[in-house]
Amino acid sequence: MILWSKNQERLFFDKSKNFASHQQLFYKTDEGRYVSYWPKGYSGSKSTLQARNSLVGNFTEKWVCDLLNSIYHDEELYVIQQAQIPSIGITHRSPADIVLATANKKVLLPDEVKLIFEVKMSLVWNWEYDVVTSEVREIGDYRTHQGRPSFTRSDSILKAIGKCIDIRVSNVKSSKIPLIVLGNAPLSNGFCKKADYLKSSGIIQGFWSLNPFPLNHGNTRKRSHKNGFVRMDNVDELNMTLNQLFKQDLNFFSGMENPEKLGQLIEIADREESHENKGLKFLNLLKRN
Repeated sequence: MILWSKNQERLFFDKSKNFASHQQLFYKTDEGRYVSYWPKGYSGSKSTLQARNSLVGNFTEKWVCDLLNSIYHDEELYVIQQAQIPSIGITHRSPADIVLATANKKVLLPDEVKLIFEVKMSLVWNWEYDVVTSEVREIGDYRTHQGRPSFTRSDSILKAIGKCIDIRVSNVKSSKIPLIVLGNAPLSNGFCKKADYLKSSGIIQGFWSLNPFPLNHGNTRKRSHKNGFVRMDNVDELNMTLNQLFKQDLNFFSGMENPEKLGQLIEIADREESHENKGLKFLNLLKRN
């Protein structure tokens, strides 16, 4: 299986036309054209497509599930869509988009969860529907339209950050679960520093784009300064990055203490024999305060 490309978007339209009309999938310009995004420079009357968002969301989540299943089909990991982990605040009202877990069930315990994905993918290219032939053709990448796809949309990024922070502060049991936000467009300059900070602070382990070539011509950012944002260029790179993440045995910790209190905790932790035991002791001490 390959990563995201315009072929997946073409497949989205092919599948969606079986249960949605072209009026639900495309905007109609004043000239009578049906397009997936308003073209750059278009200043005519505009409407809003409510139904398409949920269709795109369902399609992209299913696509990510299929991608992960192709990677982990022979391992003891399960790809769970719309999973619930009640003890860390992930309930039926706000389930996790996709989870990698050691148990094949919808309602999970924290120690059964290996990784949580928040999916923020969308249509990247612009497309036009021909009412005569019922065919869909690509008419430009995201530089040619007025839409804000995936990671270029600030409200979508902020929503993902808010959900991840909510998971982190809900219960100490979430401290060992990596959180990844998946997209299919580059992260804007303004959010790259924020992504690096969120990664460095341990709140979110990365914003990953699964679209190697989002532009028809030219290239885009591969990674941010501290790898808070990374563009995956093939399935092997995605697989390798996931395996590296699992091997790190990460632990999230946070708090605000004065230097004297921190010094006392460090002194107690330093009595342990190995570096690993000292680290674990310090984390446990932080959790108790």
